[in-house]
Amino acid sequence: MKSILDNPKKRRSFREFLYVLPFLVLVFLFSYYPLYGWFYAFFDYRPPYPLELKNFVGLKWFLSMMENSVKRRQVFNVLRNTFATSGLNLIFSWFPMMFAVFLNEINCKPFKKVVQTVTTLPNFISWVLVYSIAYCVLNSTGVVNQVLIGLGITTEPILFLQSSKHIWFKMWLWNTWKNAGWAAIMYIAAITGIDEQMIEAAKVDGATRMQVIRYITIPSILPTYFVLVMLQIANFLSNGMEQFFVFQNSFNKETIQVLDLYVYNLAMGNGGYSLSTAISMLKSVVSVILLVVTNTLSKRIRGEGFI
Repeated sequence: MKSILDNPKKRRSFREFLYVLPFLVLVFLFSYYPLYGWFYAFFDYRPPYPLELKNFVGLKWFLSMMENSVKRRQVFNVLRNTFATSGLNLIFSWFPMMFAVFLNEINCKPFKKVVQTVTTLPNFISWVLVYSIAYCVLNSTGVVNQVLIGLGITTEPILFLQSSKHIWFKMWLWNTWKNAGWAAIMYIAAITGIDEQMIEAAKVDGATRMQVIRYITIPSILPTYFVLVMLQIANFLSNGMEQFFVFQNSFNKETIQVLDLYVYNLAMGNGGYSLSTAISMLKSVVSVILLVVTNTLSKRIRGEGFI
């Protein structure tokens, strides 16, 4: 310790380490320490009794996902919903970037601030409140149905929330409405880092605003876009649970139940704690593999990785 304090460089490094130490402790407590719960996947666990060696079943729950035809069909159906939802998010991953690009082109600063505030605020609204808004607007006696019936467009209420049709696209729309403004902040920060002299030189040479966007703005923020896309691919199996939990009902359960929601329903609804833990373990392993693969591809294609 004395040799560290005597060396200015080592002293500075030690001080910087102390800065991040509290965050490392939080990461350990909330991300790594709970992994001890993976032991439940190898036992026939029944709460509230503690784990005992006599209840050890090995890989029983992992094998049961493939051996049991009912569970296999359920898992395949859940994976289909997960892949479809994550695929839509991946296909439209460019939307926040383009939103940030065109938002940056607004010259009226008060209007620009209003747009940015209005589109960012939904990120801080809980999914429970989002569903409350959706229920008030889209239920059978909601505003939309009242307007449609009043205009004579339809004679019966349209079941927007109960219907399973286009449920993946509906979930993408709600997710985009809630998170697009927040996701655009990173692109706006990247845009502010673009050299203004380069833009001014392009304008002097006669470049239009669209040409500046095409040849300067977008190429400058593409590295940020690629990193975020790679991270999105690594989290391909993680859709979150809150959105799908509040929007699920008996009419759309087959098409809205993604992997995270399935694990929750399996554990809390059916008491299948061990099986749900096994599925969560497999999801984590696949996510780590996807992270390594995408990082490797990033190094080969772009020359640099993100981890």
